[in-house]
Amino acid sequence: MQISPPKHLAPFIRHYIFLENNTEEIKSVRLFTDGSTGLILSATMGLHSHLSEANMPTSFFYGTLNSYKDFYTKGKFSFIAVVFQPYFLNIVLKTSAKEIKNQIISAEDILKEKLVPFQDKLFYQSDPKIIINDLNLFFTKFLAEEIGHDYQLIAAVQQYILQNRGTVLSKDLEKFTGYSERHLERKFEDYMGISPKKYSNIIRLHYFLSLINKGIIDENMTILSYHAGYSDQSHLIREFKKNVGLTPRQYANTENKMAVNFIEL
Repeated sequence: MQISPPKHLAPFIRHYIFLENNTEEIKSVRLFTDGSTGLILSATMGLHSHLSEANMPTSFFYGTLNSYKDFYTKGKFSFIAVVFQPYFLNIVLKTSAKEIKNQIISAEDILKEKLVPFQDKLFYQSDPKIIINDLNLFFTKFLAEEIGHDYQLIAAVQQYILQNRGTVLSKDLEKFTGYSERHLERKFEDYMGISPKKYSNIIRLHYFLSLINKGIIDENMTILSYHAGYSDQSHLIREFKKNVGLTPRQYANTENKMAVNFIEL
């Protein structure tokens, strides 16, 4: 279940996703980059990292991903993913997004007892829509504090890249903002964790993903790659495997897409 935030939160939160697993089966899942950051909120976390024997935090923030992370589920669980606009994690944590790129950060260490009411409601299986409404109130109160205005430049550049489906050049961004490539890159990495070029590549890839999810993968792959702004099909496949860990056809044949960038392997 995916729910959009109210209009005043849309510049900071992309959407909420409620996911649950009601079986005891162990499943492998993959989260791959869409350029966003976010908060995973749970009462009894059922996600475990393939890369570490240590337990995952019950609730955690995640920084911008370079490619993908694999997890496995262990027992029943339910959680809410608060998918941030990429720069919002910088505002919440008050630290450079570049420093927390690819990182998992315990949310309890940052927000302390502020998460307990949401975790309790998840534990007792309250209506997720009620929990999300409470989260809207929580983030509205947070944003009532002074958060600065530098993010507005980054938000404008992000929207420009989105509107152009990731097919933008450095000179286009220089003309759009009036800033040099290096200045904009420093600002972008501080707020987003990645460069404008990397973010543009992610958005272009996700535009191609949208074509796949519309069921048109059987069309000529070369035509689709050009339509998404790739110079050739081999370039597309290299980028796709680097970011998703699968080929386009393998992704298209994946049955359980829990979210566009969160799939069961």
